[in-house]
Amino acid sequence: MRYAFIAEHRLLFSIRAMCRCLSVQPSGFYAWLKDPLSRRAQEDRRQIELIRAAWRDSGRVYGYRKLHDDLADMGESCCPNRVARLSRLAGIRAQIGYKRRPGQYGGKPSLIVENALDRQFEVEAPDKAWVTDITYIRTHEGFAYLAVVLDLVSRRVVGWSMQARQTTNVVLQALLAAVWRRKPKERVLVHSDQGSQFTSLEWASFLKHHDLEPSMSRRGNCHDNAVAESFFNLLKRERIRRKVYRTRAEARADVFDYIEIDVLPAF
Repeated sequence: MRYAFIAEHRLLFSIRAMCRCLSVQPSGFYAWLKDPLSRRAQEDRRQIELIRAAWRDSGRVYGYRKLHDDLADMGESCCPNRVARLSRLAGIRAQIGYKRRPGQYGGKPSLIVENALDRQFEVEAPDKAWVTDITYIRTHEGFAYLAVVLDLVSRRVVGWSMQARQTTNVVLQALLAAVWRRKPKERVLVHSDQGSQFTSLEWASFLKHHDLEPSMSRRGNCHDNAVAESFFNLLKRERIRRKVYRTRAEARADVFDYIEIDVLPAF
């Protein structure tokens, strides 16, 4: 900072006089003129370029955590806090999903079934607790509705379904896919919100027939189903918001690619 001040005012004042007033050596100032960036500044500049490249490759959606993972894959040695600082310097911000609609979000108790999960999102083994939810995807043909079922131990999708209408069938097909894929040996807790699809008689009958234990969030409290909400946010940020789908079939193909190929290794 002092060297920069001297360089800016050297036409007005004597360099030696300014060095004396600022308690620096003239030799140090002249060395700085030849190479004004410190080693740390040079390393910052180099890694900022790597971060920009990784951000562009992600479609300009990644935040500092995933950018840190990309740099680690390149063999770079840096901590997440450093990547966050360099991302701010570069003006890089994570892309978020669709904005939440305004309104009041309370936490009234469920009137259908109790909140058996109670935000206990850490489980010890697969097929102990599943969470499910439904979201919408915009296309030129209209909305497509995606329902997913995730296993809490791995946070992976174990069943999903996409249809043109937001009916009970779309969530039943997702849960049926999960049951067919996983074939659980013991009773599984299935947690959802209080949407009309999950409070229907068909949903309750399916759970009872397949020996699945129901659990529901409090009314209007999305945090009770935070794992499913987080997955949808990630899906929209990394894939859906970056594209404009012409048809529902095109959206379904892209969701299939994201879930079955990119996100869903066997466990």
